[in-house]
Amino acid sequence: MMMVIEIRLFATLKDRAGRNRIEVSLNQPATVEELLAETAQAYPSLAPALPTVIVAVNKVYAAPTTALYADDEVALFPPVSGGDEASLLHPTFFAITSEIVDLDFIHHELRRPDIGAIVTFSGSVRGETAREGLPSVTQYLEYEAYEGMAVAKMEQIAREIWQRYPLVKGIAIVQRIGKLEIGDTTTIVAIAAAHRDQGAFEAARYGIDRLKEIVPVWKKEVDQDRSIWVEGNYRPTEADN
Repeated sequence: MMMVIEIRLFATLKDRAGRNRIEVSLNQPATVEELLAETAQAYPSLAPALPTVIVAVNKVYAAPTTALYADDEVALFPPVSGGDEASLLHPTFFAITSEIVDLDFIHHELRRPDIGAIVTFSGSVRGETAREGLPSVTQYLEYEAYEGMAVAKMEQIAREIWQRYPLVKGIAIVQRIGKLEIGDTTTIVAIAAAHRDQGAFEAARYGIDRLKEIVPVWKKEVDQDRSIWVEGNYRPTEADN
């Protein structure tokens, strides 16, 4: 029996296809490997990117052998640049937003009588980039996210942090999307603890590093003459679910 799979595209794949959704027809059941082969034939502009593409099925990282069915939500995306809330242990706040980040609000969401320290990593847009292949002068950035999956991965990072740093009391992770100007805040990772020496600094570092590995967010560097999607090197697998 034939089925039609709708595929969501992000970042460079969306640019290659000239749209953010495509459809392929497959015999049911099919695998991710078969889906990619059919996609390469049906959409030649995507073919060069497919060997390194990451596939998510129902917001979970998939393997080549993962089975596909007609009602699955499938997404293809490049490596990212740079859950269930009831299972979370302490105060949390996760958000993908186009609004200006209010750090006081985020800290308010984490504060409790047993909180004595909040360590915060704050990323911002810089105007100069010293990385090969990217514009040397940045006018602005554009951020895009696979929003439903991104928030689920933020929740996963929180659970990973608590496994490593059990004295951490609260976690907030916020990623902005859309057009961001030089100096705008892009990312916040805030870690609350009773005292500063209870893993808060280490957890904040782990949180931002892990966000850049598994949370599906991409940025486009834009200067006067060109724009380039920034892709990372880490390739999530089923082990990152």
